[in-house]
Amino acid sequence: MQAVWMLLSSFFFASMGVVVKIASGYFNSAELVFYRGVVGIVLMAAYAHVCGTSLRTALPAMHAWRSVIGVVSLSAWFYAIAHLPLATAMTLNYMSSVWIAAFLVGGALMLGKSGQKGPSQGPLVLAILSSFAGVVMLLRPAMDQNQMFAGLIGLMSGLGAAFAYMQVMAISRMGEPETRTVFYFAVGTAVAGALGMLFTGLSPWSWRHALWLPPLGLLAALGQLCMTRAYAMSKNHSATLMVANLQYAGIVFSALYGLLVFGDNIPLLGWAGMALIIVSAIAATVLRARAAPNAPAEEH
Repeated sequence: MQAVWMLLSSFFFASMGVVVKIASGYFNSAELVFYRGVVGIVLMAAYAHVCGTSLRTALPAMHAWRSVIGVVSLSAWFYAIAHLPLATAMTLNYMSSVWIAAFLVGGALMLGKSGQKGPSQGPLVLAILSSFAGVVMLLRPAMDQNQMFAGLIGLMSGLGAAFAYMQVMAISRMGEPETRTVFYFAVGTAVAGALGMLFTGLSPWSWRHALWLPPLGLLAALGQLCMTRAYAMSKNHSATLMVANLQYAGIVFSALYGLLVFGDNIPLLGWAGMALIIVSAIAATVLRARAAPNAPAEEH
């Protein structure tokens, strides 16, 4: 069942990307982050009330840290979506699995764990390097179109997502219901967006443009809830791997949206880079789990 939840999450996040790309023509990134949080607060509070779930938490520090890193990643992702083809921005954000694998290898080298430098580490390092080669291929068209800065921001959103996903798993392992986790992230998002608007200001208001804001928050809340539930239901090694790999369906959904809705023109080199990233990321997910089945890096 967790596979269905992750596929739904990927679809909702890809659909949210469409809304963000359209709404970014009328609102700045801080505003989109704020409204995404406000709508999420309302929806998740109502959902918690219907389910009879208390919003009182014994883990405020963990939720605060998850919100900080999540908001940084989310803001970077929104910026990338606004300035890059949708599939490109989605792929860079989904580099989180590769970042986690890189943390695993780097940690093993720094700690001098010779037992982890055997045959299992070589393929993992190769998968990581292949994925970053795919990034170079994917961003080459962006360089030609003077979009390199947006590409780097998108890459950093994947780095932030790696930390955020590990924190989600840590919170769920503490017994926190996913409804509460998503609610507090929405609170952190609204606060961060409000602070950001103090510096970026407000865009001219139009009710016609504002119609894009409710679906932004709705799709984000649904995607976050489904993702959190998928990982929370993954109680064993194989289930976690399956969920982690199924998230890449979001790139496929985004590619279809980009072609059908926005008419994105990604050169063959970009598509090849995207495919290389997906294959390498899946390989890295499997290999890192084999290298350290009990390490936090498994908790994507």
